[in-house]
Amino acid sequence: MPQVSANGVQLEYQTFGTPGAEPLLLIMGLGTQMTAWPDPFCQAIADAGFHVVRFDNRDSGLSTIVDAPVPDFGALIGGDLSGVPYTMSDLADDVVGLLDALDLPAAHIVGASMGGMIGQQLAVDHPERVTSLCSMMSTTGSREVGQPSPEVLMLVFAPAATNREEAIDRGQKLFETVGSPAYPTPTEELRARIGEAYDRAYTPAGTARQLACIIAAPDRTAALGAVTVPAAVVHGDADKLVDVSGGYATAAALGVTPLIITGAGHDLPEALWETYVGAIVDNARRAG
Repeated sequence: MPQVSANGVQLEYQTFGTPGAEPLLLIMGLGTQMTAWPDPFCQAIADAGFHVVRFDNRDSGLSTIVDAPVPDFGALIGGDLSGVPYTMSDLADDVVGLLDALDLPAAHIVGASMGGMIGQQLAVDHPERVTSLCSMMSTTGSREVGQPSPEVLMLVFAPAATNREEAIDRGQKLFETVGSPAYPTPTEELRARIGEAYDRAYTPAGTARQLACIIAAPDRTAALGAVTVPAAVVHGDADKLVDVSGGYATAAALGVTPLIITGAGHDLPEALWETYVGAIVDNARRAG
């Protein structure tokens, strides 16, 4: 897959569909590679008439892994931001750099989890680069909403796995905990996906730095009120990683009605692809 230089880092990316079609950019979440947007999911959006771009955020996948120490989370939670190597605005600037490198003046922006946070920040910092915004299973940055359950927090802050089998076991535990209870992924399929992701890239220190970026990010609620492009918010009511209150708060800040999916968690189960793709495409088409 190709790479581009963007905002001082190298970003690995891939495209689907016809280059001349309307561009639509998919941004993935914390510690998650672009391949977590399944190929058929991306192709379905492309088949609806869009040129789909997915990419690895910095500190994940095959993009630049930042040369910086893992932040001291105790100090960070106590309010010391000095160990955070980059901000949410930096990640939004990465997207601007990617758009520049691909000669795209603007794009429909779709973000999941941390990707939704990046998309929101992009719409705030660079509104001229955003044709429409779809924020999925994400939140505003307010500490009052969208918080993970205590059970999930323990899994997120657990020490990094030291080998492939351990990484698969821990990944299975995490995804079975945060995944959609009404649409479970078969265990063999889940473990295979985690193994494929591990083989492509395993960057736990990068995930820790991304997590620090999320914790340090300011509340975007007020700023989101100035976003004028068509916006959609999609969230599962059974999300244990980003509580559904984050979706409601994001929708309220943007002045839209959220699509809340019963029994959905913090994943993209195949049974819901049609629903998710439909929400993305419908919102993008509202931009004309």
